Amino acid sequence: MQRVKKVGYDIFVDILGGILAGVGIYSFAASAGFPLAGISGIALIFYRLFGVPIGLGTILLNIPIVLFSYKVLGRRFLLRSLQSIVISSLILDYVVPLFPVYDGNRMLAAVCTGVFSGLGYAVIFMNHSSTGGMDFVSVAIRKKHPYLSLGRIVFVLDVLVVLLGGLVFKDVDATIYGLIITYLLSAVIDKMMYGIDAGKMTLIVTDKGRDVAACIDQYAGRGSTIWKGSGAYSGQEKDVVMCACNNKQMYEIRKKVKEIDGKAFTIIMESNEVVGEGFKKE
Repeated sequence: MQRVKKVGYDIFVDILGGILAGVGIYSFAASAGFPLAGISGIALIFYRLFGVPIGLGTILLNIPIVLFSYKVLGRRFLLRSLQSIVISSLILDYVVPLFPVYDGNRMLAAVCTGVFSGLGYAVIFMNHSSTGGMDFVSVAIRKKHPYLSLGRIVFVLDVLVVLLGGLVFKDVDATIYGLIITYLLSAVIDKMMYGIDAGKMTLIVTDKGRDVAACIDQYAGRGSTIWKGSGAYSGQEKDVVMCACNNKQMYEIRKKVKEIDGKAFTIIMESNEVVGEGFKKE
């Protein structure tokens, strides 16, 4: 029963992601003549030049990439992604064309393309799958270099395909819109995958580590970790309090730390994703 539920959930996510991405590609980008990124962008070129259905073109272009990516990505991820590729491609060719096509302002079309497509791809990525093509390449690169965000990798690869599409269609304005779409798409992917669970992390160097930790617990309801450190020059021992929290809580923590220890040295950093108790559960 658990296995059936998991398969049903995966199919639902693929359908939802496929519809969102498909609306962005077909209802906005294709009708406005924008060059798109990734395999979808190359498939769109074939659609514009030869009339090959976008979904079919996506499947055909994915075949060699799947064969080359098998060893890097692993069997399980690849099989999940093949399901996502087939479902999203069928939706693109047979479901999304039933939706209304936007033929208004091109800038609004570009924004909608980036947002809808980014949401669709992010939903699929977050379910440990992909829609193939450049996604496989992006995930493979991130597997080798996990410190790189997926959105940035997608952005660099996609810019190259957009420029290729611009050369083919010889439309400077469309190429500029395509670059805007690429930026929006990568930003939405990163925001969906990391930004929702983003927050702040602080390192507080102080003589009153226990008092600071108690204050954080009282005013922010957050746990903290105390390290022992010493100054490289003075050799004086200090407490280093580490805490992760949201933006609003960080403001209160910084204010209270100043009251407890006016000489405390506080470092506040952006945290793309926080996983654990009190935050997102893996």
